[in-house]
Amino acid sequence: MRWTTLTILLVGLGLGMPGCRIVKTDTKTDDAANAATQNSETARVDQVLAETLDSKLLPLIAQNAVALADLKAAALADMDAAGKAHGNRGAGAGVPWNFPVKGEGVILSANLESRARKAEIDTDGDGKADLTLQLGPVIAGTALRDVAPFYDFGQFRDQIEFAQLARAINDKVSATITLPQGDLTGRRVVFTGVLPLLKPTDPIVVTAVQVKVAP
Repeated sequence: MRWTTLTILLVGLGLGMPGCRIVKTDTKTDDAANAATQNSETARVDQVLAETLDSKLLPLIAQNAVALADLKAAALADMDAAGKAHGNRGAGAGVPWNFPVKGEGVILSANLESRARKAEIDTDGDGKADLTLQLGPVIAGTALRDVAPFYDFGQFRDQIEFAQLARAINDKVSATITLPQGDLTGRRVVFTGVLPLLKPTDPIVVTAVQVKVAP
């Protein structure tokens, strides 16, 4: 009886096996689709950059740059009023105002060996650094993108593509920043860039678009 039952079960399983199909995932097709999407995103970002960087973004920053001391005073008086008058907010909640600014000062220290080059600047003559100047090529933040009202998140496929635009702008702009060789400590610098501020007491970190160091 036991052997008969076992035989029936085995036969039943054998008959059922042809009905089972193992579907193999075509990873090559998925990889090709992903690559095509990435290429499409890169092409779209490159096109936006080519159409706006030199003709719109850099002129916007240069023409609307506010003297840093004036902006600080305006922000302390009324942050939102200063933002509406001189800046632009990026997409999303709780994002900072982004201000085109200009200023000058004395370089107290400069880290030029790192890919995230930075200089600490004294702009008010008290011998203390009151501003960090980001020089790239590695740049933190998206201020250069978010200072421009014509970069609208709704025009992009998703947050990833919008982030790619910010990174591409940072890369392009930082590639134009050239500095003299040697120690820059004690030398005077004139700069134009973008300052993000959520509140007027935030640290002053300017992403540079133009830098001139005195001899």
